[in-house]
Amino acid sequence: MEKRVVITGMGAVTPIGNNVEEFWNGIKGGKCGIDNITTFDTTNFKVKLAAEVKNLNIEDYMDKRAARRLDRYSQLAMVAAKEVMEDSGINESNTDMNRVAIIVGAGIGGLTTIEEQTKVLVEKGQDRISPMFIPMSILNMAAGNISIEYGLRGESIALATACATGTHCIGEGYRLVKHGYQDAALVGGSEASINDLSVAGFTNIKALSQATDKTRASIPFDKERSGFVMGEGAGLLMLEELEHAKARGAKIYAEVVGYGASSDAYHITSPAPGGEGGARAMVDAIKDAGIKPEDIDYINAHGTSTHLNDSFETAAIKTA
Repeated sequence: MEKRVVITGMGAVTPIGNNVEEFWNGIKGGKCGIDNITTFDTTNFKVKLAAEVKNLNIEDYMDKRAARRLDRYSQLAMVAAKEVMEDSGINESNTDMNRVAIIVGAGIGGLTTIEEQTKVLVEKGQDRISPMFIPMSILNMAAGNISIEYGLRGESIALATACATGTHCIGEGYRLVKHGYQDAALVGGSEASINDLSVAGFTNIKALSQATDKTRASIPFDKERSGFVMGEGAGLLMLEELEHAKARGAKIYAEVVGYGASSDAYHITSPAPGGEGGARAMVDAIKDAGIKPEDIDYINAHGTSTHLNDSFETAAIKTA
């Protein structure tokens, strides 16, 4: 029998707030997280703006030694995970931790560590490469470190599907709980790749906005759109089987009722003309949820502010 899946915990660290409350107030207040890049010198770069997490002291969440052993994307994931675990109230006393999964992914993972250690290799030689290089850079270490920290002994998975990563992690966690494989799943994504290598790469693929006015840099669905703005942060949720949540008196924020995913098998960066692939994913989610299109009152669009995505995504939404 299929289970009902609810959200019982949330955690966020973002350019407009370093916890869920600050983040939500930032959204409601129209706060802009975009500003001049501070993580490297942009003098010779065409792109000057990014959305950096600000005023976050990692040592408020973990000791200095532990922080040094984590790439920034893992650090941000750990900060969000702490909030999720405290918010959900899930622990050994009320939950079988063997049945709590973790699915936390990233589009790129420890790219900053990879860049830093490549410079060490070139300038100082192989013997100077950090023994923590691999554990810091591989994609599954955010999930792995969260699992170790909180004793989550269910399935531990890291997905990497570019901009769709966080949503896919939520969807796959939903399916694990819905079909009874797990009682709960900590899910979401983390990213921290605001460095010169990443920005140069995305600039040369013509994906990033070169605007200097932060209020006109990320403007999806606008006729003057010119690309997206690189950001960093982490967003995590605790998904839980409804009866399990009720039995332990958990606070329930919402119910997840449907999920769909698809590929258009068309191009590595461009959606298929007409948005056919995206439309199928939305239609599948609507069918899975057992609702009608007119029941939907909010769509969280990809909205990359690139010419191809926004036009084809609009078509996909209209088709669905």
